[in-house]
Amino acid sequence: MRDVAHRRRIVGVSLKMYMSLAQTRGWMERLAVMATAGLPDDVDLFVIPDFVSLHASREALAATRVLLGAQDVFWEDSGAFTGEVSAPVLAEAGCRFVEIGHAERRRLFGETDEIVGAKTAAAVRNGLVPVLCIGEADPMAPDMAVAECMRQFTAATDGIDPARELVVAWEPVWAIGAATPATPDFIRAVGSRLRTALGDRPATRLIYGGSAGPGLLSQLGDAVDGLFLGRFAHDIDALRRVLAEAGATSLPLSPSAGN
Repeated sequence: MRDVAHRRRIVGVSLKMYMSLAQTRGWMERLAVMATAGLPDDVDLFVIPDFVSLHASREALAATRVLLGAQDVFWEDSGAFTGEVSAPVLAEAGCRFVEIGHAERRRLFGETDEIVGAKTAAAVRNGLVPVLCIGEADPMAPDMAVAECMRQFTAATDGIDPARELVVAWEPVWAIGAATPATPDFIRAVGSRLRTALGDRPATRLIYGGSAGPGLLSQLGDAVDGLFLGRFAHDIDALRRVLAEAGATSLPLSPSAGN
């Protein structure tokens, strides 16, 4: 019997389209060295390279606990959909996670709530864990931000079993790459409210993105379960510091999650 029940921390890294194939392979190899030396026991780490780099990344990380994800997925499992990648293929390629509904996908490629919901359903029915991106477009009060985020979440997860594992990546759109990111006070205020709103989904973890980097997680307490990193994680030492912060504290288990 455990003395203290707790949720596992989780940290994710998306490489977006910043690196070449060779650069991604080199980064993954450096990550593998770091991970082999030891990841914190109660922290899960997943990385999301571009599609072309998935095979090389899988090989580089094979002997580690680092989990692999993809940056997007199509909503159908097969068919005449030129240029798309299906959830069954991603699972076969070794992916455990798949990012869905990022603000860039919505802004640049016109993804709607309906599309995000269809992609989320495709991921779940094929055994992938959605990293579901939600976030308010403009600065607003915490209660308003939570209402907008939960609207997006509800639209994307309609009909999905609440017991299924999900990762919710809250990224205020206005804070992504911003010179002045969201303050820790704001992140705690919104994160704690989102955690409460997600309380009936014990297998759902909440991570924060939006110019997140070393030093932030230790200021957030249990308002979020971890961070979703971008360019800060290109520096493996910066990623190492974030993981150390994540491993320094455990998270309480929500009452609905049982014991």
